[in-house]
Amino acid sequence: MALKKIKLEILGLSSSQSQTGSFALVLGEAEGNRRLPIIIGMFEAQAIAIEIEKIVPNRPMTHDLFKSFANSFHFHVEEIVISDLKEGVFFAKIVCTDGLKKSEIDARPSDAIAVGLRFDAPIFTFENILAEAGIVLTDEEEEEEKEEKTEKTESKVKVKKEPTKKGDDYKSYSVEKLNELLKSAIEKEDYEKAAKIRDELGKRN
Repeated sequence: MALKKIKLEILGLSSSQSQTGSFALVLGEAEGNRRLPIIIGMFEAQAIAIEIEKIVPNRPMTHDLFKSFANSFHFHVEEIVISDLKEGVFFAKIVCTDGLKKSEIDARPSDAIAVGLRFDAPIFTFENILAEAGIVLTDEEEEEEKEEKTEKTESKVKVKKEPTKKGDDYKSYSVEKLNELLKSAIEKEDYEKAAKIRDELGKRN
């Protein structure tokens, strides 16, 4: 019997409270109130965040390289499946096709999602995984989440940023200066700073 596949959406990315240098990627059922949090590393979190925020790095990152490879060989990523959960560790598959043949490539969920985002590929998991590891929101939490969603946000995904440090307050800068700083941050590959500057520019428009 085929397992029931459930579509997931990326709801947020925030620093992990439990593990320093790690991030919590929160996935949610497209048609339900269960959430699937996955702890991922800093590099993968950055790769996911810059794609969500549509920041173009000045040199291709590993996941961009994967996309270039796939495009060169006329492969397309169809979907990402969080396929297994063993002893608290999630496993994923990247489902690719060249139009004739389908292939499944094993990957960590963080890498699979970072790659999938670059192809606008949908993310799925199975009912048994959500039943085991999903967190059901209480009505109260769901209301809070809905309120957060209705607040005007530039991108549909909330990338939770750390409280801004002094010197990160860009309100006093001119648009020209902000554009200059944005260019410099991208050249230095400081994507967190780039996202903050881009947010400030977004408020001015």
